Amino acid sequence: MFENYFFYKGKDLFCEDIPIKEIADKLRTPFYLYSKKAIQDKINQYKDAFKDYPTLICYAAKANSNLSLLKIFLDNGLGLDTVSGGEIFKGLLVGFPSNKIVYAGVGKTDEEIIYGIENGILSFNVESRQELDVIDYLAGKVGKKANVSIRVNPDVNPKTHPYISTGLKNSKFGIDIDDALDVYKKAVKKKNINVIGIHCHIGSQILDVSPYREAVEKVGDLVFKLKKEGIELEYFDIGGGLGIKYKPEDKTPNPKDLADLVLPVVKATGLKLILEPGRSLIGEAGALISQVIFTKSKKNKNFIILNSGMNDLMRPSIYNAYHHILSVEKKDEKIVADIVGPICETGDFFALDREIDKVERNDYLAVLSAGAYGSSMSSNYNVRPRAMEVLVDGDKYFVIKEREDYNYLIEKEIKPFERLKND
Repeated sequence: MFENYFFYKGKDLFCEDIPIKEIADKLRTPFYLYSKKAIQDKINQYKDAFKDYPTLICYAAKANSNLSLLKIFLDNGLGLDTVSGGEIFKGLLVGFPSNKIVYAGVGKTDEEIIYGIENGILSFNVESRQELDVIDYLAGKVGKKANVSIRVNPDVNPKTHPYISTGLKNSKFGIDIDDALDVYKKAVKKKNINVIGIHCHIGSQILDVSPYREAVEKVGDLVFKLKKEGIELEYFDIGGGLGIKYKPEDKTPNPKDLADLVLPVVKATGLKLILEPGRSLIGEAGALISQVIFTKSKKNKNFIILNSGMNDLMRPSIYNAYHHILSVEKKDEKIVADIVGPICETGDFFALDREIDKVERNDYLAVLSAGAYGSSMSSNYNVRPRAMEVLVDGDKYFVIKEREDYNYLIEKEIKPFERLKND
């Protein structure tokens, strides 16, 4: 997909209708660059795939919660899938209706739960018996009822990286499907809770959609058992997790593949559907643009050292994840090199032994498919300001997050010289 939005015209790499070098020369690097058209096209794919069935598509804010990007999803009628009070806050700030916000996560704090209850979110996706008790207690304390769905762990292998597999029996997420009926029976008796749905999520970066069918069938069977017990639900939330293209040759599923697989099962239950796509909506729409600081060779090893590092994009370091990397100005000669950052860690790399254009100092590289879990996982490690973020819309571009500076980095710290002066 990224070839449609990040592509060469002659020797210049473009994002939509703008040469990336033009933006980099003006704004300096590093920065995240997003294609609005890529986001819009993917939203439309989801909406078209599920248009014939009552479906609420909730964008997973954890993938990228930039306010300007959230606004695009809001303007297209999507809801919001959140995993923290902060994500709920940003969603409400942008204007998402509270009855289109769902909240998952194994470790919701009391303050976050109260915040969600007071704002009337659509559903807490409950992940343990204790959480159910706590939500009931806190809802009673604030004098409101909380809507909940039970997150069921169907013990299905999603065939993805083990760190992002969330539906197996040994996962920290959800309630084992064998225990779920008993949990529902207890939940419907609680005074301060409305039980409205059932939720599952088996993992992320899923390239084979067949595990979804197994998961939805297992959870669907549970829905029918609940009906026999007189427990009627409204929503069937199947989570997100569709994979994206990281390598040009990757074969990736599309939303219609998912719809064709799961809708027959969901329709049989009669419940409304909730989806929680994140990476598949924003991942291929973004690239990290970085400048070459130095090149060097050690015996038979070449290194390209960039001015961005693992603090800007952690995925290669923590998952050994592949990201396709292109020169912003195409070169005639290729080399094999490690593409690394300035961080004081051996694990600070974007690619190892990668064939790449023979770039020189001050040239630019684009790390593709970085729209998801790039900026949202970035940090200030080594006291480095986080990257700027820029949105391209046709032949125009807009800064949607300014680059941090050194003063920003110390803004919340207690300055010892000022404290001593006041003592």
